[in-house]
Amino acid sequence: MPLSKPVERELAHTRTIVCQGYERKDGLWDIEAQIVDTKPYSFPNKDRGGRIEAEEALHDMQLRLTVDANLVIHAAEAVTEAAPFNYCTAIHPAYSRLVGLRIAPGWNQRLKELFGGIQGCTHITELFATMATAAVQTVGGSIMRRQQFADPDPTAIPKHLHTCHALALSSPVVLEHWPHAYRPSQTVSTQDQS
Repeated sequence: MPLSKPVERELAHTRTIVCQGYERKDGLWDIEAQIVDTKPYSFPNKDRGGRIEAEEALHDMQLRLTVDANLVIHAAEAVTEAAPFNYCTAIHPAYSRLVGLRIAPGWNQRLKELFGGIQGCTHITELFATMATAAVQTVGGSIMRRQQFADPDPTAIPKHLHTCHALALSSPVVLEHWPHAYRPSQTVSTQDQS
């Protein structure tokens, strides 16, 4: 179902975010993300030769995290292809502080501590929440595919359940696909899953 018809309007900004996950031959995974901001109009900019043209990238930043099966980061790389200021690229080395961290509960808070305010690039840092989800989907999907979706303990409640509305333990989705985990009209905390 599409959104309702909007009031007459004019496009002012476009942000595109793309995340992709890759299984590497060495047993690790690369999670890559790109953020691109464009405007439908041209405007002056000293650092970019005097002007940024309409539809030319105002921001074009890319990230790669290399993770293992436990979502521990082995490498982190940030690149800026386009930014409004040449100085933006000076923050790239800061993202090497991610090496050794694990994508796990508390991830977003840890990112704020490490890269909040002047300690990071707002645009690069905001990609990490999306990358975390992509990492879970990539690594989890690869492992499940290798195991041919076999659950080592068919009576256990899968960890991805009770993490959103559709996967609530009381939902019809859980009743259909994981009937052993179904809890009618019961609120179960995610801590009950461990």
